[in-house]
Amino acid sequence: MAKRDYYEVLGVTRKAEPDELKKAYRKLAMQFHPDKNPNDKKAEERFKELSEAYDVLSDPQKKQTYDQFGHMGAQGGFRPGQSPFEGFGGRPGGQGFGGYNSAGFDPNSESFQDVFGDIFSDVFGNARRGPGGPKSARARGADLKYTLNISFEDAALGCEKTISFVRHRGTKEESAKLSVSVPAGVKPGQRLKLTGEGDSAAGGGAIGDLFVIINILDHPLFRRVENDIYLDLPLSFVDATLGVTVEVPTLTGRASLKVPPGTPSGQIFRLRSKGFTSVAGSETGDMLVKVQIDVPRELSDAEKDSLRRFSASLTATPLVKSYQEKVDRILKNKK
Repeated sequence: MAKRDYYEVLGVTRKAEPDELKKAYRKLAMQFHPDKNPNDKKAEERFKELSEAYDVLSDPQKKQTYDQFGHMGAQGGFRPGQSPFEGFGGRPGGQGFGGYNSAGFDPNSESFQDVFGDIFSDVFGNARRGPGGPKSARARGADLKYTLNISFEDAALGCEKTISFVRHRGTKEESAKLSVSVPAGVKPGQRLKLTGEGDSAAGGGAIGDLFVIINILDHPLFRRVENDIYLDLPLSFVDATLGVTVEVPTLTGRASLKVPPGTPSGQIFRLRSKGFTSVAGSETGDMLVKVQIDVPRELSDAEKDSLRRFSASLTATPLVKSYQEKVDRILKNKK
């Protein structure tokens, strides 16, 4: 029998967002889970079908392959009939819930704890931990998230920050303070995992983790592109014309930059190894300084007269001359 389309299996469209996929799968998995439908082969097959569909569509790489090549592509990294609940629960004989074998799935992965942990909680409640209930792993405490704002320089050089937050330990709330080491080169949105610093479950199961999400504050002068830093350098037309040596700020201090005479607006100068170092420390970006000619908006009458006399004494500049020659050729051909 031909496999059904994975989107059809979950009852979602191809434009479904991850949260919508998770919600659809969670609802159906609770309905058809084998432990809620003992000795029901149809429910078991439906559950396997749902689990296979969600395993593929919840993984960006598998989803992309499936969207391009269908089931043929998706099965390249997925065994038909494999359940994403394999290996959970530690039943005798190496089986997880529903009697599936334990090969090939990591129950400690973040996505497993995020999606499937919720399902187990809703499907089984406290029955598995209650008197006379089947023995299984105790409930795991919830993971926590904390957004840490750091400066541009702290992201480049690394820093140590102390954070304060509230977490549950058992049945009580407690205030906690932790020191967080932020590595040099960290990027916006990167997460730092502090194992065992999340909530603990009332039943004494494993403690959740704390994920510190990095938010880098905007810098008044610098912009970051990968590991390179961009800086706009405004110059007066006089300095750009005659040339000038200027000091520019860097992540660690200042650097001297020589601007040669006749530098046009938009010219970029590269300062080697003045950018971000990658977290792995394997490479360091550069600083790219872009010249912007700053034209004065308000001049006195005397200044305007001086400029007019100066302009009259000049030959055409290269770019203006080239542009005018092209315009003359175009207009001449249209006469």
